[in-house]
Amino acid sequence: MKNIAILTGGDSAESDISILSANTVLKHLNPKLFNSYIIHLKNNNFYTYIKKNKIDVDKSNFSFEIENKRISFDAIFMALHGSPAENGLIQPYFDKLNIPYTSCNAEVSALTFNKYECNKRLKELGFSCANSFFHKKGDSIVEKEVISRVKLPCFVKPNGAGSSFGISKVKKKEDLTKAINTALEYDNKVLIEQFIDGIEVSCGAFNNEKNIQALPITQIETENEFFDYQAKYEGKSQEITPARISEKLTIEIQKLTTEIYKAMELNGICRIDFIIMKGKPYVIEINTIPGFTEESIIPQQVKSAKLKLSIIFERCLLNNKK
Repeated sequence: MKNIAILTGGDSAESDISILSANTVLKHLNPKLFNSYIIHLKNNNFYTYIKKNKIDVDKSNFSFEIENKRISFDAIFMALHGSPAENGLIQPYFDKLNIPYTSCNAEVSALTFNKYECNKRLKELGFSCANSFFHKKGDSIVEKEVISRVKLPCFVKPNGAGSSFGISKVKKKEDLTKAINTALEYDNKVLIEQFIDGIEVSCGAFNNEKNIQALPITQIETENEFFDYQAKYEGKSQEITPARISEKLTIEIQKLTTEIYKAMELNGICRIDFIIMKGKPYVIEINTIPGFTEESIIPQQVKSAKLKLSIIFERCLLNNKK
C-alpha cells in the first residue's frame, strides 16, 4: 500500500476550491491501493486531520506521527490550485525530498502560470493565441497604445491567477484603467488580451501509460459576460459535454490538446481552454491543476468518456514524475 498525500489549501484566492478538489480526489482514490491523507498547506506550514485532531507535518521530511507510528509519503497528488503549486514554487521542495508528484515540474508550472509568457511560447511552437499586451504594476497606462494592440472589447486578467479571479471584459476605453487596477489586486502583472469572439470549449488530457489521452470536449455557455467565478462555481453557466461542434473540429481540438501536452512537457491531468472563432481554435489557457470538484469540467469529461476518476487518478500516481 502506498501512502499518498493529497495536497490542498494554500494562501491564494483559490484555497476553498482546492479543498473541494482534494475531497473529490480522496473520495475516488482506491483504498485497496492507497492510504490517502489530505494534507493542508497554510502560512507555509503543513498539517492534516486524523479523527478531527489536527496534526502538524514535519517540514524537514514531509511526514507526521500518529499513535507512535511515522507516516511518510510515496507520492503527492496535487490538488492545490494557484500558488505555490500551479506556479511551480513548491515542486523543488518535493524534488529535494525525492517525493514524486502528479503535477508539472517547477519550470513548466512557472511558464504555464505566467499567461503572457505561456502564450508567447505557444505561438513560438506554432499554436494560435490571442494578441496581448503586458502591463506591470507601476507602469503608466497608455490606453491608446493598449487599444491599438488588442482592440476593443478586450479581456484584462491577472497574469498569474486562476478560477477567473480579477478578470474583466472591457468594452469602453474609459473602463480600461479600472479593469487593470482590479487585476492588480490579484497579481503585480496584468495580461490585456484580444477578445476572441466564438465558441468556448475545454479539453482535458492525461498520460494514459502508453500515450497522451484527450478527453471529450466541453462546450461552455455562460449567462455572464464570460466564464467567470460565478459561471464556474455558482451555476451561472451551462457546460455541455460532449461539445456541440462538428466531428472534424472535435478531432482537431483533441489533437491540438495532445500536441500541446507533449510540446509543453505537461504532466498529470491538465485542461486546455480554447475559443473557436470562424472555425479556427485559439488557445486561451493551460490549466495544469484543474478543478476536481463535483461541478468541475474534468469530472464531467471523465464521465462522458465512460471512464472512472479512480482509474485516471491511479494512472497519474503511477505515471508521475518529478
